[in-house]
Amino acid sequence: MEKLPFKETIQNDYRVRTFLENVEFSDLKWHTDEQDRIVIPLHETDWKIQLDNELPITMIKGKKYFIPEGIYHRVIKGNGDLKVKIFFK
Repeated sequence: MEKLPFKETIQNDYRVRTFLENVEFSDLKWHTDEQDRIVIPLHETDWKIQLDNELPITMIKGKKYFIPEGIYHRVIKGNGDLKVKIFFK
C-alpha cells in the first residue's frame, strides 16, 4: 500500500486532510480519484491546486474547488502546512 502524503481525520460527511510543510515535493503526485469531490482550504495559504490541462491556481481560504471523477490533478507545495476539508459527491 502506497504511503499517502497527508494526515486525515474522517467526519460524518467530510474529511480533513493536512499536508505538512515538510512533505516531499515528489510525494505530491498527479493522480485521479474514483468519485467527484469538493476541496475547501481551511486557512490562508500559498499552496496551489492544478487540474489536468489547466494552470496551477493558488488556493483561497473557504473557496470550493470541484475535482471531477477521473480527472488528473495535484497539489503544489507552498509554505507552511495545508489543511483542507473534502466532501465526496
